[in-house]
Amino acid sequence: MAKNGLLLVNLGSPVSPSNKDVKAYLKEFLSDQNVVTLPKWFWQPILRGMILPTRTWRSATFYQHMWTKAGSPLTAYTEIMKQKVQQDLADWDVQYAMNYGSPKIVDVLHEMKDRGDVEIVVLPLFPNYTQSTHDTIIEKVESSGVPTHIIKNFYDEPVYQQILAKQVDEAYPKKNYDAVIFSYHGIPMSMIKKGDPYEGECLATTRGVMKYLTKVPKDKVKTVFQSKFGPMPWLKPYLKNYLMELAAMGKRNVLLVTPSFVEDCLETIEENNVQNYQTFKASGGNVFDAVKPMNGSDEFCHFLADLSVKQLQGGDANEPGKNA
Repeated sequence: MAKNGLLLVNLGSPVSPSNKDVKAYLKEFLSDQNVVTLPKWFWQPILRGMILPTRTWRSATFYQHMWTKAGSPLTAYTEIMKQKVQQDLADWDVQYAMNYGSPKIVDVLHEMKDRGDVEIVVLPLFPNYTQSTHDTIIEKVESSGVPTHIIKNFYDEPVYQQILAKQVDEAYPKKNYDAVIFSYHGIPMSMIKKGDPYEGECLATTRGVMKYLTKVPKDKVKTVFQSKFGPMPWLKPYLKNYLMELAAMGKRNVLLVTPSFVEDCLETIEENNVQNYQTFKASGGNVFDAVKPMNGSDEFCHFLADLSVKQLQGGDANEPGKNA
């Protein structure tokens, strides 16, 4: 019997937290020219000679700290999302793939086509579009030759904003917070100058969620960016710097919201809950709490299912980047 198909796509994860597997993952990720746009002749010697030898052991240590019996949290939560969305879309074929590592996008799409999937929706699990997350996914989908409907982003979907606002409203009354920080994964300013819409979409996400907040004073909300890599300027303000500024101003209780990350991962568990927490505490901060990502919540998985159905009702196949 013919079915519709849904392919959820996430970033990826090392196979294991070993140095060998982490190095292989970082090499694939950081060799992507949609992520690091420097010329290969210039970047590859730096990557192989300096970045990988110094960054591998550090990243492997982080992965070892957060690894679970089910593997990396990112992979485990992606599997949960897939299972829950499959329950909602009982007559669909729901699968997932990773942009880096496995399962590979092209392989899974071919498997879905071979099973007879008629209409296939590809849904990257990133609310906001940017070259560094989406373009390689789109390129891989196109290279597969399988007709698909690609959902470019979902930051402006009211249901998504309402789910996020509900999470923030539930967390805010628990303590006397001085600031509510919306922290998004940063990208290089060079991408913004070339027309990448990411910054605008992130700011629009915060504004959209604020419309549905009922318990958070609007003047306490701030949008910042995190996860800067390399010496070049990235989107500002930087989360780490803003945390130090808050502490210096006597604002010592903060609540962090991370819309870029729909599941716990290296950036939420290690970068924020360890590194940025330590920076804030060392600067004089007191309370550093974070709103948990969606992590396969029922509401979010229902939203993903509905969004996919909506895409087929209004989208056209073979139009990469067409939003629902």
